[in-house]
Amino acid sequence: MRLEFSPAANADLVEIASFIARDNVPRAVTFIDELETSCAQLVDFPHSGVARPELRVGLRSKPHESYVIFYSVLEQVIRIERILHGARDVGAILSPS
Repeated sequence: MRLEFSPAANADLVEIASFIARDNVPRAVTFIDELETSCAQLVDFPHSGVARPELRVGLRSKPHESYVIFYSVLEQVIRIERILHGARDVGAILSPS
């Protein structure tokens, strides 16, 4: 299996890094590294996250500190769909419009 980030997930990483960097640039770098490591662990344990059918069929989630990694397990790919702060209305963000 390989890891893939959706364009939205890549944008989420940039947004998270920018937000943290306003107060602490070194922490922004280490936090993004930690998030990416947490995502990479899904390659070895793809079903370790919780199934989230109420949000989208095939979607799973895994927490990382105050953020939630949303991902899909495809044939040979773990696709990171979004990385959102846990306090956000993820249902509204992830629901198809």
